Amino acid sequence: MNFHPFQGLQNLPDLPDAAHASREDLVAEMLGLQARPLPGHTPAPLRVSDRETPHEDPATQQLLTRRLGVARELLMRELRDRMAQGPVMSSPQVLRDWLRLRCAGLQHEVFLALYLDANHRLIAHEEVFRGTLTQTSVYPRELVKSALARNAAAIAVAHNHPSGQAEPSRADEFLTQTLKSALALVDIRLIDHFVVAGDQCVSFAERGLL
Repeated sequence: MNFHPFQGLQNLPDLPDAAHASREDLVAEMLGLQARPLPGHTPAPLRVSDRETPHEDPATQQLLTRRLGVARELLMRELRDRMAQGPVMSSPQVLRDWLRLRCAGLQHEVFLALYLDANHRLIAHEEVFRGTLTQTSVYPRELVKSALARNAAAIAVAHNHPSGQAEPSRADEFLTQTLKSALALVDIRLIDHFVVAGDQCVSFAERGLL
């Protein structure tokens, strides 16, 4: 049996409060040492009673889910820091891992942008558009404005397919060419477009579609 480290990512929770917590507080919560609970959360020791398994004990199950969410946030920060240290595409697996974690568990489509400097190091990332289960409306003008506001020299974009099928559609291919042309008008290079579905991450550049 093959082991896929990102198999089952759809079960990881998205914790908005964790995204705004310090790294120290997240680590402390993971270790059960959190002295100041994060907003809306009261940590408790991770215990399993003699009569109940973790799946039968709601409190334990809730805590396990919480710890998974905190671990996810810590890993995403670590990957993001690594992307900022050098050219993003010099470590494509790091970028793919970050995208898989970022899109894990989403039941709607999102369109993400990673803004890069002249050396293709990460400046910032952003969820530019949010859609429904099957589609997202993307406006090239808004993406160009966001890239210019961050003085980006290049950009990589990504969107997810909640259906679990990572194969790009004809509409995805058309959108990619439209974005590439719009960004080129202001001297910004579109270096890749990724489609994320579960543990799959398809690169347009690698497919020769860019």
